[in-house]
Amino acid sequence: MANSSGFIDYLRELMRAGGRTVATRAMFGGHGVYVDGLFVAIVDDDVLYLRTDGVNRGAFTDLGLPPFEYTTRAGSRHAMSYFRAPDHALDGAHAMAPWVRSAFGAALRAAAAKDAPKAKRTSPAAKSATRRP
Repeated sequence: MANSSGFIDYLRELMRAGGRTVATRAMFGGHGVYVDGLFVAIVDDDVLYLRTDGVNRGAFTDLGLPPFEYTTRAGSRHAMSYFRAPDHALDGAHAMAPWVRSAFGAALRAAAAKDAPKAKRTSPAAKSATRRP
């Protein structure tokens, strides 16, 4: 089921607290939500799912909030690291602000991990060639 344009507009307003730039893009029958250019949420069937990681996931699981799940063509279900926003977060910008900050933090940490320099791998042959007898 598609998202209603009114709900998407309402989310953009809620998530703009603090002067952030909020954009949405249609994707896979739902919408992606970007805050300051970082992907922070999924909207599916007018339900908001916020990005989580090991740092902030507990705030969602402690409230019993479910993860976003999708079904593959083969019929298997997969959970993602996006969890349903608590209902009270949708009451206004003040209530949404800590949840958006949390999701934005998870997006920042993911971006930092992605951009971190990777250790160079050295082949065993190269290692032995650099050893001195």
